[in-house]
Amino acid sequence: MPPPSDTDYMQRALALARRAAARGEVPVGALVVRGSEIIGEGANCPIGQHDPTAHAEIEALRAAGRALGDYRLTGATLYVTLEPCIMCASAIVHARIDRVVFGAWDPKAGAAGSIADVFAIPQLNHRVDVFGGVLAEECATLLSEFFRARRP
Repeated sequence: MPPPSDTDYMQRALALARRAAARGEVPVGALVVRGSEIIGEGANCPIGQHDPTAHAEIEALRAAGRALGDYRLTGATLYVTLEPCIMCASAIVHARIDRVVFGAWDPKAGAAGSIADVFAIPQLNHRVDVFGGVLAEECATLLSEFFRARRP
């Protein structure tokens, strides 16, 4: 059996995003994978947690750090359904994530090229390989439908 692909992991991130939507949170899901093992998962929960930092990526990084007993997540890939914001991109760099794979681009807050590119700041001491657009249409549709249902 072949190892899971980026698409397989993004499907899992979408399932986490759907759970967030069911709780009334913006539907974003994320997971951290090292090798072929999922070591952390997260879904948006800033509303329910009363925590502006409780983005899916941060939740997944926290879970992975607890699982490994280390805040450095070298050798890991973070999958997320939406392009990371500046806060999350900075946390990804500090966690020493090797690779980020995201679904939909975020033209209003994305920090992997949409409004900024945190990952390309030359003064940072860690480089992250970033790849966007995996299941982009499905990820974007989930977000659009969520907001459409809440705005007249």
